[in-house]
Amino acid sequence: MNLASHLDTHGFVIVPNVLDEYACQALASLLGDANGAGTRGMLRIREVAALAQSLLADLVRPHLPLSPRPVRGIYFDKRPGTNWLVAWHQDLTLALTEQVEVPAFGPWSIKEGVPHVQPPMMMLEQMLAVRLHLDDTDADNGALRVLSGTHRLGRLSPDAIKGCRETCNEVLCEAKAGDALVMRPLLLHASSRSTSARRRRVLHIEFAGFALPEPLEWHESPCQRPISP
Repeated sequence: MNLASHLDTHGFVIVPNVLDEYACQALASLLGDANGAGTRGMLRIREVAALAQSLLADLVRPHLPLSPRPVRGIYFDKRPGTNWLVAWHQDLTLALTEQVEVPAFGPWSIKEGVPHVQPPMMMLEQMLAVRLHLDDTDADNGALRVLSGTHRLGRLSPDAIKGCRETCNEVLCEAKAGDALVMRPLLLHASSRSTSARRRRVLHIEFAGFALPEPLEWHESPCQRPISP
């Protein structure tokens, strides 16, 4: 099964060797330690914005209806001093500059001072996330787990999520440093706490294949002048 077919059928695909060992080490050195479970605003970093607009955008371009626009970047860093688990969920919100009432957008919420909103389902279906691994990742250090095919089921209620856990195939997304996991945001995913002393660093970039209706604006945009940390 080729990459496009696997992504369409299962909602995710692992692309090997996106970065070589030297590039992984350089990026990890640049990013340092994440703040808590994760550092947001990664597209404000010049090198991350450049990577998102070139190499990572090329991964998702064939699978989106319009040219991919990087719209959110998060740096996750599981390590002995910062460890966590994530329950089964879908990624349902967009991070925007301000709350403006627009038909079919809502509900709104605030996360770390940033307005977030659930957009129409059609828009979520026109997004992809790229999770770039900076470390080897397996069950011991909290690799992502996904429920294959659940991206096709729409927005799921808590009861529906529970049902999917009982009926859908769970996959552990093991990856090597330099590999990228490309996934649909509606795909149910989770991760366990790390039981290893090894780090699990992941650069997570979300791409949109659509334009926001005015006057909504993305909170993060590499089109703005990026700055180094």
